[in-house]
Amino acid sequence: MQPSAGQDHPHTHARGVHWISTAAALGAVVAAMALVPTADASSGKHTTAAPATPAAPTAPVTAPDPTAATYPLNCPGGVRTDVISRVSGDLDGDGRPETAVVVRCHSDTGTPPSGVYVLHAPAEPGGAPVIAVTLVKPQDNRQIQDFRLEGRTVKATVLGFSSDSVPQCCPDLSRSYSWEWRGDRYVALPGPAGTAA
Repeated sequence: MQPSAGQDHPHTHARGVHWISTAAALGAVVAAMALVPTADASSGKHTTAAPATPAAPTAPVTAPDPTAATYPLNCPGGVRTDVISRVSGDLDGDGRPETAVVVRCHSDTGTPPSGVYVLHAPAEPGGAPVIAVTLVKPQDNRQIQDFRLEGRTVKATVLGFSSDSVPQCCPDLSRSYSWEWRGDRYVALPGPAGTAA
């Protein structure tokens, strides 16, 4: 969906009144990974079906563990990353759970910018979860509140700054966001912009 001129969005490197104004990166669509058909399915060759055998019960698929993933955060001094919030569910309707997560660099004081990511299960057993898509980039200097899952929709309040003079502790702009899987990608749905409480 293409927002009208003057709308604000949470994917921008500039701070200021239009702190959330990059619709192409977040307000439009965020591409996700597609499934690749198997060789037999794509070749069109007919194969003889083997006799049916009872399927062995399968263990339930667990959601990706966000503490086992590696995130593209440039943390000063190599400090660790902290998982601030997480929600898990079948976000894209493929029958397997994903994990959406809010992550930021560790800090004993202050509030570093957050990134928001969707994780898929590891490609191989025992591997690390894979970042499928970035919903909010930490470089955009945003903070995330009220992170939650409603059905298959990820929701949050994204906080930002009206100018460089606003202290990092106290963002003064606020906008609600929803991210939904539609077709083959996540679509960002911004709510009205306002001021942070």
